[in-house]
Amino acid sequence: MSASHEKPVFKNGMVRWVDDRLPVVTVMYNAIGPGHPTPKNLSYWWNFGSLAGLMLGLQIITGIVLAMHYNPSAAEAFNSVEHIMRDVNFGWFLRYAHANGASMFFIVVYIHIFRGLYYGSYKSPRELLWMLGVVILLCMMATAFMGYVLPWGQMSFWGAKVITGLFGAIPLVGEPLQIWLLGGFAPDNASLNRFFSLHFLLPFVIAAVIILHIWALHIPGSSNPTGVEVKSESDTVPFHPYYTAKDGFGLGVFLILYCLMLFFLPNALGHPDNYIPANPMSTPAHIVPEWYFWPFYAILRAFTADFFFIPAKLMGVLAMFSAILVWFFLPWLDNSPVRSGNYRPLFRKFFWFGLLPCVLVLGYCGGAPAEEPFVMISQIATAYYFLHFLVILPIVSSVEKPEPLPYSITESVLGSDDKATLASGN
Repeated sequence: MSASHEKPVFKNGMVRWVDDRLPVVTVMYNAIGPGHPTPKNLSYWWNFGSLAGLMLGLQIITGIVLAMHYNPSAAEAFNSVEHIMRDVNFGWFLRYAHANGASMFFIVVYIHIFRGLYYGSYKSPRELLWMLGVVILLCMMATAFMGYVLPWGQMSFWGAKVITGLFGAIPLVGEPLQIWLLGGFAPDNASLNRFFSLHFLLPFVIAAVIILHIWALHIPGSSNPTGVEVKSESDTVPFHPYYTAKDGFGLGVFLILYCLMLFFLPNALGHPDNYIPANPMSTPAHIVPEWYFWPFYAILRAFTADFFFIPAKLMGVLAMFSAILVWFFLPWLDNSPVRSGNYRPLFRKFFWFGLLPCVLVLGYCGGAPAEEPFVMISQIATAYYFLHFLVILPIVSSVEKPEPLPYSITESVLGSDDKATLASGN
């Protein structure tokens, strides 16, 4: 069965009347319905994009309700969060769903990104699609940081002070920029109001960029595990019902894990110091951001000595932001004509035994105290991280000999048997 590109004819008269005047049903039909042809060999690794969209929706809904009860004041923010937890009907549920939802959102997005890295989803003609995805990640990180400040506990306050203090390392404009961000010389009422406003606004900006991301996806179509482009309608199946059913199964598994976290381990990914009211006169022994920032926090802390005239703090800030910005240049750093890591033996080794362990080590070190041996391990892992993208990947893409690709997606699914291949087109 292959998807049709013809304008759909709807049986319901009311649907036809509305669609003739405002073709929203046709848009939905062509975007996620039978009118959207999709490669027939997509695996469950392709479920995480729709899961990310679901989590954004849940975050927006729970966030709007929580905002109705939250007071963005340094004197009342902590108490208003406790009021939500204790006095608002199902407030505990909404707060835990929102806090753990952020963690689950980052989990599915990180898996989505690493799937794209492995299967070469950043290669032509999907460069802009990939870049929009990186923009979404940056907006997510800004939103999450501002949301982490809002409970106004000890870790919220000191996390805001440390992270905004990074801007002070920028020459000339750093200190004025830091004061402008905070609305003063230290986190206080002005900072909390700024962060609350932006935390409320940015998810809608993310939603707008996601619309562009999906639009960019529908022009070349989805990538697939072989990296071979669609050659005929026999290589595709309609998105509905084939992948809506597959996404539905993945959604069920994901919601089970989400609910286990929500009802049985709601504070497992948080920090106990954030249940202590913010105190500018008492510095926590070990200041750490949320777990999804740990790899980048480890890169920041890996720079401990000045480099000629460049201060170590500035080097750390530049490296931390460069760790994500380097992804914008991946389409040009990786020159291999083969997209999928399944057919790139040398790339596959460096990915599974180099890049992935490196990121996990950085994550562990980012959550560990800023002492030895964690600082030294962070320095080694940081060096390898940048070497992988800037040196190893370009060299590997130039010298490796890829394995033979299947002629078509149909051949990769059914094998090279000519009868089976011909039968699939009927």
